[in-house]
Amino acid sequence: MHNFGLIGAAGYIAPRHMKAIKETGNNLVAALDLYDSVGIIDSYFPRADFFTEPERFDRHMDKLRRAGNGRIDYLSICSPNYLHDAHIRMALRNDAHAICEKPLVLNPWNVEALAQIEEETGKKIYTILQLRHHPAIMALKEKIDNGPKDKTYDIDLTYITSRGNWYYRSWKGNLEKSGGVATNIGVHFFDMLTWIFGDSTENIVHLSRPDRASGFLQLKQARVRWFLSINAETLPPEIKAKGQTTFRSITVDGEEIEFSGGFTDLHTVSYQKIVEGKGYGLTDARGSVDIVYSIRNQQEQEGDGKRHALAKG
Repeated sequence: MHNFGLIGAAGYIAPRHMKAIKETGNNLVAALDLYDSVGIIDSYFPRADFFTEPERFDRHMDKLRRAGNGRIDYLSICSPNYLHDAHIRMALRNDAHAICEKPLVLNPWNVEALAQIEEETGKKIYTILQLRHHPAIMALKEKIDNGPKDKTYDIDLTYITSRGNWYYRSWKGNLEKSGGVATNIGVHFFDMLTWIFGDSTENIVHLSRPDRASGFLQLKQARVRWFLSINAETLPPEIKAKGQTTFRSITVDGEEIEFSGGFTDLHTVSYQKIVEGKGYGLTDARGSVDIVYSIRNQQEQEGDGKRHALAKG
């Protein structure tokens, strides 16, 4: 059994991490969040210590480390994107491995700096790339790996997940803190696509707005037209008619890849791989960090031939 700490206990994604810690037979000993609406902890680890001040949480980790008994082995990071880098450093400074949600960091140079700290401390930095564990995605990768190496596939990626007005008042609506829509809701798709079809060689942005983004990626074996949105008005009419607020679609050469289900246990699978020493690390996360950094630092460009259908007009 390993001891875990967790930062961001009040966040949306934190319960998946608590569940994964529990289901892999490990123990959450301490959690941190600026907000105290964290009753969800009682469903998993009611005896965990809880802090609302980072300084006191850092001090607690240090005390446990020095005492030896009960020290934190892994620190799970579910905090806002712009704090990931600092919280990863907190983990390694306290002699713990870091497990960080996507995006690992916002800027490519942060990855390089963290690699140096990882080498200095001997501790590992892991990231949650759960789509790589999805059965349908794994099957697609196997198919591409076993297919012709000189083939270039045509891909359309569409992901619309409706968000209310709160979004724009939160850190997620702040470009400097979240990285924007492409980072918030798209980074795991870009990771998945580059994992299967190879590195990006061209990255064009056709649309960049607070509520949506769209563009084109040329990968080693794929041409990707992508559209991401948090605005319910961009949902296809047939989806609106059903009363649904989310639409997810990936087509490869016109064929739909069905992966709408099977998400509930992917964090648990990720944690199992990590504690076995087989988790995804800095090198694995670098490609998607580069892509979303490039997207948010580009101006909108023309390119109708490579433009996603929902980005036209």
